[in-house]
Amino acid sequence: MSVAASLATAAYIVAALLFVLSLAGLSRHETSKRGVTYGIVGMTIALAATVVVVVTAAWGAASFPLGITLLIVAVLVGAVIGLWRARVVEMTGMPQLIALFHSFVGLAAVLVGWNGALYTEGIPANLLGIHHAEVFIGVFIGAVTFTGSIVAFLKLSARISSKPLMLPGKNVLNVGALVVFVGLTVWYVITPAFWLLVVVTVLALALGWHLVASIGGGDMPVVVSMLNSYSGWAAAAAGFLLNNDLLIVTGALVGSSGAYLSYIMCKAMNRSFISVIAGGFGIEAPKKDGEEPEGEHHEVDAESVASLLSQASSVVITPGYGMAVAQAQYPVAELAKRLRERGVDVRFGIHPVAGRLPGHMNVLLAEAKVPYDIVLEMDEINDDLAATSVVLVIGANDTVNPAAAEDPGSPIAGMPVLRVWEAENVVVFKRSMASGYAGVANPLFYRDNAQMLFGDAKQRVEDILTAL
Repeated sequence: MSVAASLATAAYIVAALLFVLSLAGLSRHETSKRGVTYGIVGMTIALAATVVVVVTAAWGAASFPLGITLLIVAVLVGAVIGLWRARVVEMTGMPQLIALFHSFVGLAAVLVGWNGALYTEGIPANLLGIHHAEVFIGVFIGAVTFTGSIVAFLKLSARISSKPLMLPGKNVLNVGALVVFVGLTVWYVITPAFWLLVVVTVLALALGWHLVASIGGGDMPVVVSMLNSYSGWAAAAAGFLLNNDLLIVTGALVGSSGAYLSYIMCKAMNRSFISVIAGGFGIEAPKKDGEEPEGEHHEVDAESVASLLSQASSVVITPGYGMAVAQAQYPVAELAKRLRERGVDVRFGIHPVAGRLPGHMNVLLAEAKVPYDIVLEMDEINDDLAATSVVLVIGANDTVNPAAAEDPGSPIAGMPVLRVWEAENVVVFKRSMASGYAGVANPLFYRDNAQMLFGDAKQRVEDILTAL
């Protein structure tokens, strides 16, 4: 092994360890910044080591100047685009941006797979079968990730409807595509015909599109983490083809952590991974005669809410995607600070799938400098809600819907929710009486202890601060 290769291997080990530390750091509020730093340093080391390996391998070749020029251009273009998007993206746009990033990983895996199919020089004859299987599986996973992520991006950015595509026999289509893929893989390993690679690419692109298009908007947090897992396995498959140990390790880390995150999300929604793939949430429930929630909603103004808060002994704030859209996290943080200064016990209750991205609300609150110790998960705060004076529901809907606990016929029946209706008073910040992202009506709005504060959440919170 050359000196450059040895140094690269050592660098890859260091980078892999930093990636593990990064994941560990990102699992807790207090260490999240450190986790991000570990990830940045690890990726910098990995890129530098890869460039050294490429330069060393190509040194002296006639195509060396062109190859290095293309490499430098690719790195610079990627860096410029990445820095630009990082600077201009709003937190409300983060879910769709991450989905788009996943599509890039999938596309890269497809391109690497095709390159591996076209270039088999130097591979021992007894390993060609394994190589062909790696190519076929890598292209399939990458193509599914690519189109699936594109559809997720379009749904999250409201460029297409969040409602699921309901084709007849959609589950049969998905399972059938997987069966065909297994058969084609065996065929390709035995007889690696070029047209088979074309067929599996088209099949995987169609499956990825149909798979995510068939999933409703209410399941989007699970879909994002699911695609994260897919992109990891796609990267690992590319690592096998490129004989890059770091890419294999990194892909496995991302794939397994994404799969575990998907499991956590499913558990938080009382659903199985298979039921998510089969669809369900996001299908608007059919309305029967007399099925609309009975009663009238009670509207309130900011001054009345300020008076209610000034007399409260305990307040719980449950944010949702509406808070992100209104960019209300800063005045909400100021409201929490003001109330705590007055001696009010203020805490935040975060549902695991609040927003459209796992951890979305936690990041928003951290951005607004809300103390970590008063930001609690649903399981930590649910039992305390019955003894709470006031709950402020800011932009949340499905995650506080009592139908999930009380209506067996609801599309979200059985989904664990924040039991905000048990509090003494509930104030719901919303622009209208419309249903949430899952398309399910919310009877909370008509409860006797619930009041509706209509308008832009940021403006309404600022009005409350002025009144206080």
